[in-house]
Amino acid sequence: MINKFTGANYIGYVVSKEGTTTFQAFSPATNRFLDDRFHLATEKEFEQALQLAEQTFVTYSAIAATKRADFLDAIADEIIALGDVLIDRCTAETALPSARIIGERARTCSQLKLFAQLLRDGWWVDARIDTAQPDRQPLPKPDIRRMLVPVGTVAVFGASNFPLAFSTAGGDTVSALAAGCPVIVKAHSSHPGTNELIASAIIKAAEKTGMPEGVFSSLYLSHEDAIKLVQHRAIKAVGFTGSRAVGMRLFHAAASRPDPIPVFAEMSAVNPVVLLQGALKLNNEKIAKDLAASITLGAGQFCTNPGLILLIDDEHSKIFLKSLEHEINSKEPAAMLNRNIYKVYNDCLQIRQLSSVVQLLAKSVKQADSDRSEAQPVVYSVSAENFLSHKELSEEIFGPASLVVVCKSNDELCKVLSSMDGQLTATVHASADDVLETKAVVERITLKAGRVIYGGYPTGVEVCHSMQHGGPFPSTTDGRSTSVGTGAIYRFIRPLAYQDFPDHLLPDSLQNRNPLGILRLINGEWTTREI
Repeated sequence: MINKFTGANYIGYVVSKEGTTTFQAFSPATNRFLDDRFHLATEKEFEQALQLAEQTFVTYSAIAATKRADFLDAIADEIIALGDVLIDRCTAETALPSARIIGERARTCSQLKLFAQLLRDGWWVDARIDTAQPDRQPLPKPDIRRMLVPVGTVAVFGASNFPLAFSTAGGDTVSALAAGCPVIVKAHSSHPGTNELIASAIIKAAEKTGMPEGVFSSLYLSHEDAIKLVQHRAIKAVGFTGSRAVGMRLFHAAASRPDPIPVFAEMSAVNPVVLLQGALKLNNEKIAKDLAASITLGAGQFCTNPGLILLIDDEHSKIFLKSLEHEINSKEPAAMLNRNIYKVYNDCLQIRQLSSVVQLLAKSVKQADSDRSEAQPVVYSVSAENFLSHKELSEEIFGPASLVVVCKSNDELCKVLSSMDGQLTATVHASADDVLETKAVVERITLKAGRVIYGGYPTGVEVCHSMQHGGPFPSTTDGRSTSVGTGAIYRFIRPLAYQDFPDHLLPDSLQNRNPLGILRLINGEWTTREI
């Protein structure tokens, strides 16, 4: 691992550290600060980055999609070229195992290449053309051509739980760059060295592929300056993954601007898992084992962690709960991402333990090491009646914890589902004997979640064209969007129609000869033909 980081902000192609206020990354696994110091951006550096991005937007947005695709491919190549330096630093800053970071690096690079291919395919611009009918009666019809165009500079907030896939070069950044928007990343304070390495890779890729300076900047900012970033006139949209408290603060800051802008914040969710009677009868032990693995995966620090389990009180559920108890008891405590997350997790457990209506079902037998910020896996249980009368029990506990809601009947189970807020995911396990019950559950969870899962587990989000990672509020601020998959590009675009324009002044996507060869809707027919 390299011994020294610059600790600087990236303002376009310039490395800058004029600020005297510095901070250090903390290694939760070793319970010590790492040596390198990182400089918070000054007001001058802050303005330079934003002005540069604002000036660059016109140039970058006009660059051919195939050239932007080359840029994204180059970023992936530069990230791989960082080698073990990246893996070592990322594990030191997050306490995540190297195998997890290697997998996340692969996911990040695959994501970049998926968007590169999307740009080369071209269909995402949704080109629609209605040709003129000058002889139409009683009024002539104009020539109208519509496509999607980038909105402007996007602010991206790095996430604590995914230092690669949801941070500096993560889904928000790649989808914004693909759309044609410059990006300013607010680096997460938990992994600043990881950010510096990835930012340097993005800058190298930009220079190698001839991108305009200012297409990407990375800043270390205070909480106050993070709000100023959202409120700055140059920013036209925001991508965020994190807590509801911070996400809503950014959302309100954006809404209070003279020109309100969208904040695409992915926030809290408990991701209910419904276990119907037929499924437990057939696969009792396997479901308990797999569900325990999902609850404790990555120390429970996934936005799709199954924080709520719903089942009917009968002989099969009683056997299942014994199996789940055994599985959770045998799980090892694991270091959490940072000390603040560790503290909040334990504070939440304290509150839950003091509840008069909640019972402890299972807890890891091995004692957690507080010096390593280790979280102890734990599962509680509560009756559906008490769950419904205590709204606070439906709130997320970020970590390896889950709550079993024991229902008297399917009707009561459906009542619990109907009472819930919006979720990223909802899961149902059923058998052929559960047909009517399954239908009732699915009817409710499709109203509550962005992704519904049958017979699986919510942890693990595939990066593909059809993925939906975002759900009704408060799981996200805009349930119509996704932060994973190629659909994420639609957060950072807007429709633009050209009326009666001469062909040579139209973008390539709308010209008569279709020079890009893309699929277009021409007079109501999807085709690649010329006009």
